[in-house]
Parts: sequence; C-alpha cells; structure tokens
Amino acid sequence: MNETNLTEVTEFTILGFSDLPEMQLLLFLVFLIIYLMSMMGNLLIISTVCSEPRLQTPMFFFLINLSFLEICYVTITVPKLLAMLITQYKIISFTQCITQMYLFLSCTGTEFYLLTSMAYDRYVAICNPLRYTIIMNRKVCIALAIVSWMIGFLNPVPHTLILSQSSFCSSNEINHFFCDITALMALSCSGTSVIEIINYIAGSLLAFIPFTLTVSSYVYIISAILKIRSAKGRQKAFSTCSSHLTVVLLFYGTTFGVYMRPKSASSMDVNKLLTVVYITAIPLLNPLIYSLRNKELKGALWKASRIVESYVSSRFNKMLHAIFGTRP
Repeated sequence: MNETNLTEVTEFTILGFSDLPEMQLLLFLVFLIIYLMSMMGNLLIISTVCSEPRLQTPMFFFLINLSFLEICYVTITVPKLLAMLITQYKIISFTQCITQMYLFLSCTGTEFYLLTSMAYDRYVAICNPLRYTIIMNRKVCIALAIVSWMIGFLNPVPHTLILSQSSFCSSNEINHFFCDITALMALSCSGTSVIEIINYIAGSLLAFIPFTLTVSSYVYIISAILKIRSAKGRQKAFSTCSSHLTVVLLFYGTTFGVYMRPKSASSMDVNKLLTVVYITAIPLLNPLIYSLRNKELKGALWKASRIVESYVSSRFNKMLHAIFGTRP
C-alpha cells in the first residue's frame, strides 16, 4: 500500500448505534437504567458480604471479586456510550481508545480465571467436604484471586502494544459501541497476522485452559452429586453450585460467540449484540442469579433491606415531627 494512503490516526469515531437515530434517547434510558441497576446490585452484594460475618467464606470471597469485576466492566464502556448517545459526540482519542480496549480485555481475562477459581472452590466443597476448610484456606483464596487478576491484566499487553504501533488506513470509524479489538483490527493496515497468532495463543491460555478446568470440575461435581442417595441431599448439593454454573454458561456462551466464531460467520452487528449481553446484561444478572439462588445471601440481603427500610422510616418520622411538631 502506498504511503499516501496511510494516515496517522489521532482519534476515532465510534459509530455505536448511529443506524438507529430515532432510538438514541430510548437507548440512552435503557443503558442508563441497566448501568445504575448493575452498579447498585453489585455494590449491594459487596457491602452485604463484607458486613455479614456468616458470609465470610471462600465462595463469597470470590463473589466479592466477581462483583467488583462486573462494576469495572460496565464502568469501562457504558459511561462513554451514554455520553455519545445523549450528546451525539462520538469522537474518542487514540490513547483513550487503546486504553479502553486494554482494560476491557483485562477484565475479560480476569473473569475467565475468577470463574475457574470459583469452580475449583465448588469442586472441593462437594467432592472433598471434610477437608474443605483446610484446602480452601485464606492464603489459597487470596493467591487464586491475585493470580486471576494478574493473568487477566498481563495477557492483553502484547495485543495492546502491537495495535498501539499499527497504522490505520483511510477510515477511522469504529463499527462498534466501544473500542473492541476486533473492530480496531478491521481498520489496521499494518497487517494483523501477528495479532491473530497472538490471539490464538492467548485464547488457548485465557479461554480454553480455564474452560477445560471448569468443565473438568463440574464433571467431578456432577458425578459426586449423582452418588448421593437422598434426593434432598442431591438437591442441596446442586444448589450450592447452580448459581455459578448459570453464570459460567452465560459468560462463556456470549464470549465464545464473539471471539471464537470463524471469520466467515463474523458480523459486526452480531458482535455488537452479543457484546451488549455480556457487558451490560451479565453484570446486571449476576447479582440477581446469586441472590435469588443462594439462601444465605438472600437472607443477608433481606436483613440489610429491613435495616435500610427501618432507618429511612425513622428519618422520615423525625422529619415529619420536626415539621408538624407531633409524631404521625
């Protein structure tokens, strides 16, 4: 390609949902509600688990990490999307774009390994319950969490460095609602073969290894559950891992749908739809899945809501008393 066709890109235009001009306000309201509900749901889980002594267990320790990760997910992408929808200003600088891509990939990688750590925790709890507290001690849990975050944030470094040094041809329009690596690779004219090779290697380390470990854990878990004689015992054992299994299926299904499909089946419109699911819907659903399917967490959340309700009612009564001089 001639040098005259190369441009030094300093900013990108994110197309987002510009093909739906009449729905910009509606989309803004929908994503705003999802963002606020995701933030409140995950913050509520974190605060409830931290304040409730009965929930100081390995499973809930990993749940705190997962909830914090979900907050990072939506914060990296959704606020910028909301600003674009309401102001119609779709420009993002090159540095901001690369940074957003790196942080997003880091969160994705971290979630793979956090979910694997949670699968291992469920495996030990069901298959080796007598040694659970010994195996899943505090040091092991902290080490698994640290390794998950470290792998997640180190893995996308090669992709980021290569793309940050790439040349981009003519168009600087990103056909996505954030700086996704697939959309940026489509604009690069420096050759993406190196990044594609790194993607396959990283995909093996980042996706298939955790996926294999998670599937293996659940093979042993299901085998152990089926050996339980009483139906009540099987139901109780399965209920301890059903929430995690639901989250795993949602996350792996949408992630593989975006990044592991063959090029012939790739479509940026389909990618945008699937990405919306695991950037906005999954962080919103995770608190609901865990709170509705876990009796301990549901009880703690109900207790916390009663305390908040009592506090609000007390403050309201005091306000009425200050205004009218008598208690209602």
